[in-house]
Amino acid sequence: MSAIHNVLIAPGTTVPDRVLCYGTAVAGGVLAWALAVDEGWPWWTLAIVTVIAFDLFGGAVVNATSAATRKFHGPNRTARHHLAFVALHVQPFIMALVVPGFTWATALGIYVLALAGAVLVLRVGRPAGFAIAVLGLTLLPAPEAVLWFTPVLLIKLLLSYLEPTTR
Repeated sequence: MSAIHNVLIAPGTTVPDRVLCYGTAVAGGVLAWALAVDEGWPWWTLAIVTVIAFDLFGGAVVNATSAATRKFHGPNRTARHHLAFVALHVQPFIMALVVPGFTWATALGIYVLALAGAVLVLRVGRPAGFAIAVLGLTLLPAPEAVLWFTPVLLIKLLLSYLEPTTR
């Protein structure tokens, strides 16, 4: 079972951290499903939105754990690794593909905002992550049922994941 925790969270995660990580992931998935179910979207859209929420809500907490910090911010990790991690988060495009009203322009805007925010955080420090996160809350329109998406993604990537690199 610890092998699963090592992959989903990080090696050496404490029991309280695991409970918090998985609990937040499940709560985020349930919340996203509850907000989206009234939209009349197909079951597969609800499933994809729920899985994305599980990943983002849980990941925001996972990335803040000491175990994940050791895993992702060790001595051999560079800015290139960190930017690649952010770049691999293509969920905005998946949302545009499956969520009615979530435009490709919004997806591109969120993706560029996350990448530009990561560059700024790595260049000028932690406050840049907060600036980008709060601007992202209001700059990019999204359907009401998925308004959680942009702030949670930016919190996961810029504040939770990149924060240890700016201490």
